[in-house]
Amino acid sequence: MELSEEELRLLEQMERALVEEDPKFASTLRGTSFQRAARRRMVLGGGILLVGVGALIGAVLLGDNPLVRTGLGVLGFVVMLGGAILALTSARNPGHPAPKVRASGKTGLGVVDGGRQHRPGRQGRQRSSAPFMQRMEERWRRRRERGF
Repeated sequence: MELSEEELRLLEQMERALVEEDPKFASTLRGTSFQRAARRRMVLGGGILLVGVGALIGAVLLGDNPLVRTGLGVLGFVVMLGGAILALTSARNPGHPAPKVRASGKTGLGVVDGGRQHRPGRQGRQRSSAPFMQRMEERWRRRRERGF
């Protein structure tokens, strides 16, 4: 869910106030500690995934008791799935992006920007609440009127 312009503005003001009030804490938030924690979670998830694969292989190799084999296989699959989910969610959201230098020369925490580039001219424009087809018909009508 995207934040409204007012919420973005308030969040940016709070970030600036935090940087002015406690620059050391802001630099800690800006640092690589989040990325290191995400990297650790990815490695841990990969290790858990390998343990799950080992349990699955162990279940295949234990051919004597079908109850033990099935239980170990299901347990290995669940462990493997948990490790994969942990690793993939850490890879998808590795933490806060590195600070970006803005046009004013100041760096932000990156919370407001979310790592995306701002496009000039889109901030003041409101998105239409009309349904998709209605917007497309309106665009088509304007193009035909202009002769394109």
